[in-house]
Amino acid sequence: MHPLVVIPEAAEVVGLPEGGAFTLLADASQTAGALGANRLTVGPGRDGAAPHYHALSTELFYVVDGTMEFLLGDRVETVAAGGLVVVPPRLPHAFGAAAGTGADLLAVLAPGVERFGYFRRLARVQHGLEPFDGLRSEQDRYDVHFVDDERWSSLRGDR
Repeated sequence: MHPLVVIPEAAEVVGLPEGGAFTLLADASQTAGALGANRLTVGPGRDGAAPHYHALSTELFYVVDGTMEFLLGDRVETVAAGGLVVVPPRLPHAFGAAAGTGADLLAVLAPGVERFGYFRRLARVQHGLEPFDGLRSEQDRYDVHFVDDERWSSLRGDR
């Protein structure tokens, strides 16, 4: 593996509703499979990810700015700027900005999985250009396995 340097101008930015965005930093093919990394900016109270788990990878989240709510198995944690969350493989999790605040989040998945295509498709879903169910057929490809979670649905409501 060679060192990887991503300058801000070279990172692909995928726009989301209400000023949010995925900044695609590193995909598995760029890191010899070691990791994948992206930055997620979400608008006030917006969801970042529906409940899901990763069968193969551990996911690390660092809250750069704002406050995030995380579903971690059977509990919900609120994490402010400077906080770190590490999610082991197979643990159902979800996350979104807390009510009344936007948030900026760095996410790292290790080992890496090719997921830039997933983030592009997820943006299309959030913009209403593609149905969410289309992602369900790609769960194994992107190692994103969706689960239903009533607690998260109740907490987040129609955000």
